[in-house]
Formats: sequence, structure tokens, C-alpha cells
Amino acid sequence: MSQESWNFLFIGLTFALYIVIAFRSRAASTKEYYVAGSGVSPFANGMATAADWMSAATFISMAGGIAASGYDASRFLMGWTGGFVLLTTLIVPYLRKFNKFTVVDFLGDRFYSNTARLVGVVCAIFICMTYIMGQMRGVGIVFSRLFSIPIWGGVWIGAAIVFFYAGLGGMKGITYTQVAQYCVMVFAYVLPVIFISMLLTGNVVPQLGLIGSYTKDGMESAVPLLDKLNQLNVDLGFASYTDGSKSRIDMFCITAALMFGTAGLPHVIVRFFTVKSVKAVRTSACWTLLFIAMIYLTAPALGAFARTNFIQEVNEVTYAEAPSWFKNWEDKNLIAWVDKNGDGRIQYRAGAALSPSKPQFATERGAHGERLLVNEATESTNEVYYDKDILVMANPEMAGLPAWVIALVMAGCVAAALSTAAGLLLVLSTSISHDLIKKVLKPDLSEKQEVMSARLASFGTLLVAAYFGINPPSSFVAKTVAFAFGLAASSFFPTLLMGIFSKRMNRAGAVSGMIVGITFTLGYIIYFQFIRPALGHDTGFLFGISPEGIGFIGMLLNFVVAFSVSAVTPAPPQEIQDMVEEVRLPNGVGKATH
Repeated sequence: MSQESWNFLFIGLTFALYIVIAFRSRAASTKEYYVAGSGVSPFANGMATAADWMSAATFISMAGGIAASGYDASRFLMGWTGGFVLLTTLIVPYLRKFNKFTVVDFLGDRFYSNTARLVGVVCAIFICMTYIMGQMRGVGIVFSRLFSIPIWGGVWIGAAIVFFYAGLGGMKGITYTQVAQYCVMVFAYVLPVIFISMLLTGNVVPQLGLIGSYTKDGMESAVPLLDKLNQLNVDLGFASYTDGSKSRIDMFCITAALMFGTAGLPHVIVRFFTVKSVKAVRTSACWTLLFIAMIYLTAPALGAFARTNFIQEVNEVTYAEAPSWFKNWEDKNLIAWVDKNGDGRIQYRAGAALSPSKPQFATERGAHGERLLVNEATESTNEVYYDKDILVMANPEMAGLPAWVIALVMAGCVAAALSTAAGLLLVLSTSISHDLIKKVLKPDLSEKQEVMSARLASFGTLLVAAYFGINPPSSFVAKTVAFAFGLAASSFFPTLLMGIFSKRMNRAGAVSGMIVGITFTLGYIIYFQFIRPALGHDTGFLFGISPEGIGFIGMLLNFVVAFSVSAVTPAPPQEIQDMVEEVRLPNGVGKATH
């Protein structure tokens, strides 16, 4: 069978599976639509949460970031995994006991204010919309490679599929679809890395291959894989693969923003509302961590193998000798080569291949038939531009694995992007239908009308998300998603934490903190990511903190403002303080003693 036939077979079978599950699990009530009837088993919810969590940024971009930048990309591993521990210990058990449909529901009732509810809706929309555009971008890249269509076409296909099973089934349909998607993802992620580890190092366990010896050139020349990779990088002018190039403060802030942002993500929090009890939440969290670990512990090996293969396959070859995968991705405008020195050979070196902006591709081809960049960086000797998001998808092709393995990876990439996009779409639709329309604008809305409003909201928000998936603020999916984590860290995480553990925190403090935190973070991202580059200025980040890490500073501002305002305004009503105390205590222990 041809590669195209394998691709159609794997994608077709997985899509058919998702659609059948969604149809059989379609929601019939608001409780089923919002929280799957709160009857999902901890095991199934753990798998569904892992699928929801492992987005296109994790599946496609995290290993691509590790491959491209080595140590610097450890911020994703440390931030995302550490944040999930915070989420499952400090946030979700208490919110589940509160027994509401959404995060914004908790904010509105805990801070006894529709103003807090409205601010929460706005924050949820900004966070989820920023996050979902990264997923749509990932879907577009995969479909572009699979079906030889433009990225925008792939985005619209993915959007239609997500709308079908998320809009039809709600949380109930999403949950059981995500169980299937996780199974696809874990096989698609781990199996190729096992094969590549055997080819490069002789180890069947990828983690052992990462710390083992590179043996592809023969056992007599075996050297530690990381030593060989370090030497390859240094020879080409890059920083050593196991050393970082980011400043310490920026690395710390990005990691912290990812960590605290994880603990404030509404689409992950709401997954734990689908189980029966607080005890089931903790059991489900353990399963989720196990399922996540299966992929996260494999990502460093995948990134290192991809980096090694990329350098070995591409560097110092003529265009005629370039591997077929290089030219395939060229046709999708995700790889380009500009022969700057006229020697007819591809030179991948340190330095930017293009000027600081999005890549612009020439309509005509070069003298060798190569894809050209309009905005090449003439001061740099690097001749190769590649989108880091392709490395996971191209890795099996680089290693020469069978066509069915390549098709499996593509199916996994699609599953990762669709699973998270569906969860985000549900949060966006419920924020509008339940938290805004039902709770604020039209309290007399019937259950049937509320579900219909949620489906209409899904359609509208997906149109916007698809547009930004085609025209994202950054072509690198993980970077776009990192902005969403910064927004969550600066808005929801501090407010949820204070709402659970501080009886003195009142509505004035909470609302002020959220507004200051997210406004500062969003303003910083917009200015340094869009406005300043458009003016032709250098980065000039505040204290050297990039837009990816500024959410940590926004979070600190949220805490400071919230506590300051709360200290000079009246305490919450006694019934609210009693509610907070009850939420914090395990069932059956009675009242707290002081």
C-alpha cells in the first residue's frame, strides 16, 4: 500500500470511531452536556483527562521544542507536569465538592457577585480562545501533510469534525471519545520512538536509548548519544544541546507560568466534575498522572532522536540528494532552503534563517528547484528554515520507518489536537450559555433552550478559533499555547486558590485581582509579541522576561491587588465564609475547630 493509502485508512478508521462514539453518547440533558451526568468512572476519566491534557502542543510541539532547543524546552516538561500536581492537590478536590457545572459557576457563587461571574466569563474566553487556536493550527498542519491541501483547508476540516462530536455529545460525548483518542495517541507516540531507539542506539526502551550510546554508524564507533548530539550542535555553531541559551529569570518565569497556569485551566478542571465524588477525583487524578507519564517520559528521547536524525539527514547534502520528506514538507511551506553561498549544498547552521517575522515564501522556485524565503536573514549563514512543529510528524520519515507507522503518527497528532479542541470548545460554549445567558442575562431559560444555546455558542466560537488557527500569533503551536497558560496563571489560579483557602477574600478583592492580572498579562503579550516587532524594535523585554513567562508576574500582581483590596473592604457575608469552610473539610468530620 502507498503512504497515502495508509494515511486514509488510519485517519478514516479513527474518525469513524470518534463519530460513532459521539453519536451513541450524545447528551440529552444539561447535566450530561456539561459534566457527563457526573457518573464517569475514575479510570475512564483519567484516560479522558490525559487526552484532554495532551494537546497538539504536547504531542506535536513539545518534542519539537526539545529537538530544536534541547535543555531550554525542559520548561514545558517541568511546568506542565508540576502544574498538574498543583491542580490535583490544591484545586479540583475542593471544586468538585462545591458541586457546580463550571469554574465560573464557582467564582460567581463564592464571590456572591454577577460581576465576578462576568469577569470569569471574559477570562475563560481569552484563555480558551488562545489555547484552541494552537490546536486548530496543529490540525491544519497534519491535514495539510496528509491530504496535500493548504493549512487553512485542514483547519476547517478539523473544525467541522470537532463541532460534530463536541456540539452533539457535549461532555458525555467528549469523554468517551477522548478515551479512544488517548489509546490512539499513546500508541502513535511511543511505538515509533521504540523503533527509532532500536535503530539509533540498539535499546528497545527509549529512555535507556537517550542515555545510551549512538550505534547507527557501527558498534566500533559507538559514543554516548547525548555526547554525539552535543558535538553535532557545537560543530554547527549552536549551543550545546544539554545547555540552555535562555536567561535564568526567563526560564524560571516561563516554567512558573506554565505550572500555575496548568492549575487554572478551566477545560482540565471541569473534567474532574464528571466523576461521582471527591474520593473519585483523587483516584482519577492518579490514573491521569500515570497515563500522562507514558508520553511525557518518552518526549525527551523523541526530541533527541529527531534532532540527531535531522542534522544527519539534511546537513551538507545537495538538493538532489535531500531526502523525500524534506521536499514533502517544502511543498507545505513548512521547510525552505536558500542557497546563500551558491555552493549547491544545504547548510544548516546557527542563526536565524529568516528576518524576525512570519516566514514569507516566494512563488517561484530557486535554481535547484528549492522553496525560497522572501524575508531571508541575509546576515545569517543558516540556509534552512523549518517549522519546529513538523519534527514529530517527520521523525518516522527521517528514520525510514514503514508507511503504516507514519500513518499512525499522523492519526495520533490529529487525535491530540481534536481531543483538546473539543474540551476547550465545551468550556467556551458553557461559559456563554450557562454562565452568561442562563445565570445573568436570561435566568428563565429552559433546559432545552440552554443546550441549544450551548451548541450555537460552540459553532460561533469555533469559527473564530478556526480563523486564528489559520492566522495564529505564532507559527509554533507550543508558544501560542504558552500564552494561554500565562493568562490562566494571572487570572483563574490565584482567584480559585484564594476562594478555596481564604474566608476573608471578598468579591471586591477577587474581581480587582483578576482584572489587573489578566489585563497586565494580555497587554504585555500584545505589546511585545505584536506591536513592538511591527515597529521594527528589538525585544527589550521587561527584566528579560518574555511574553511566555509574563503570566507569573501577572499572577503575583493578582495576589497583591486581591489581598490589598480585600483588606480595606468589608468581609464576605457569614454564609459565604461558612460555605468556604465546608468546601475545605472532608465529608463526615464536622465543623473545624480553631
